[in-house]
Amino acid sequence: MPTIDERVAMLRTLLEKNDLDAWIIGGSDPHQSEYVASRWESRKWISGFSGSAGSVLITRDEALLWVDSRYFIQAEQEIRGSVFTLMKIDTPGYPDMNTYITKNLGRQSRVGIAEESLTITMKQAYEGAWGEQIALVASDDLLDAIWVDRPAVPATAATLVPDDIAGFSTEQKMAMVRASLLQHGCDWTVIASLDDIAWLTNLRASDVSYNPVFYSYVLIGANQAWLFAEKSRFTTDVAAQLTPLFTLVAYENITDVLKEAVKADDLVYLSPERVSVYIEQALGKARLIKGRDITTDLKACKNETELEGMRRAHLLDGVALVNFLSELDREGSSYTEIEIAERLARQRARSEEYLGPSFRPIAGWAGHGALPHYGATEESNASIQGDGLLVLDTGGHYRSGMTDVTRTILFGSATEQQKRDYTLVLKGNLALASARFPEGTCGYQLDVLARQFLWQEGLAYYHGTGHGVGFRLNVHEGPQSISPKPLAVALKKGMIVSDEPGLYREGSHGIRIENIVAVQEDVKSEFGQFLSFEVLTICPFERTLILNELLTTHEVAMVNAYHRWVYEELKDLVDERALPYLEEATSPL
Repeated sequence: MPTIDERVAMLRTLLEKNDLDAWIIGGSDPHQSEYVASRWESRKWISGFSGSAGSVLITRDEALLWVDSRYFIQAEQEIRGSVFTLMKIDTPGYPDMNTYITKNLGRQSRVGIAEESLTITMKQAYEGAWGEQIALVASDDLLDAIWVDRPAVPATAATLVPDDIAGFSTEQKMAMVRASLLQHGCDWTVIASLDDIAWLTNLRASDVSYNPVFYSYVLIGANQAWLFAEKSRFTTDVAAQLTPLFTLVAYENITDVLKEAVKADDLVYLSPERVSVYIEQALGKARLIKGRDITTDLKACKNETELEGMRRAHLLDGVALVNFLSELDREGSSYTEIEIAERLARQRARSEEYLGPSFRPIAGWAGHGALPHYGATEESNASIQGDGLLVLDTGGHYRSGMTDVTRTILFGSATEQQKRDYTLVLKGNLALASARFPEGTCGYQLDVLARQFLWQEGLAYYHGTGHGVGFRLNVHEGPQSISPKPLAVALKKGMIVSDEPGLYREGSHGIRIENIVAVQEDVKSEFGQFLSFEVLTICPFERTLILNELLTTHEVAMVNAYHRWVYEELKDLVDERALPYLEEATSPL
């Protein structure tokens, strides 16, 4: 197997052969998925960096990797000793990739990129930033010629989520999409987002680790619809339920159907952030209406059946979490990070409704806890011994829904700094969870609620506070979020987001507290309808890390009320041996 440096050298040979001065690798797939099947782990293959976000630029004499602050430490470790140079996004002294290209590549340079993964929006952004001095060349993926054992497009078996769990049938969802399509005055919509297609079809598969999606496209018109997916993944029964609604066509044949079905001057609604130029070119002279996928907004607001299913999933998860926490030896521990995650997974698996993990577990001991997206490997797997903090961020898929929860766990004794850090993070979690806000409020308007107490102490964290959460789908789903980024997406009833402030001291410890919350209607006054959050996560906070003197009377009452609820929900469901732990962990402050 060629080394990283050898792979870069082979790619440079292809650059010269194709008269290119550079090649961009974004690391996503043709659907702009956050997590991708192994076939499209191109960023990892070329650079060795295993994080979920980042961009690579290979020139004739440079190899550069851009990552954001979540991955500075991880990326530095993973590319060490290779030809790659780390470029830190939004950091003084480090130009962004477009600035680097315009300043370091000569006029009339040609920069290549795989057309299947180049979206309409990305193409416009590159060309707008570079002007006429540099040409963007979209082509077949050059890596196909040098990645000799590149995996094939996966085609795992697809299963149907029953209507009594999904809330709406596929036929009902298709009717919603067509009604919206009519409102937009469009003839067609093309959907490339994999989680949107899974939601629309009520199908789940396992093409991507942890995300139950399948590689596919959908084309919907007023009277016709196509589902482009590998047919072998559908059983006879599943296919029989799909064929009244869709014509089933092979995944790779989408461009043939688009060229045949969509006529010149037809109006096609699509998401330019999800649809690639490869698809755009197949639409020929059709007129494009660009916007967020219709299905994205529909699936963001969970229906009552989905909400009830999510509550059920979090109840089952709470049982597993408390059973797990109760059996930990906090004083003479001799666990490893991987073992800890496996022990919790075994507790979840005791439920007949458990389907598997919803993302790769994060179990970061001591200094590893200061890496927000750390994932233990056999090489990094730390032993949990002595005094310290463990950041444990995990989740599960259940038949009725999905969970994502983070708890910071104390082993041995805590320092005063650790307790203070934990309490400040907890105050931010409580402030956001208890917010009441008018209808129309966007997530970025609430973000500071979770950061305020850290800022007052001159402390900060640099990831978002909350991401959208899917229903038995992807752990990260939009369009809603809670972060400093001014995204004009109002929080609406039924949306589910995370509430996860944190604090990370490099080389020492990390702290994160994450609950999942659902947006619900609250009071209505002469000033309009107000909304608030329903907390779904059912698991005690780390009571021994809380400094009561830093909490207000109201915050103490909030913690006590939450713990009373946790106790009442779980006391009759957890193992008998777990009851003493549950009683102690939820006792009043």
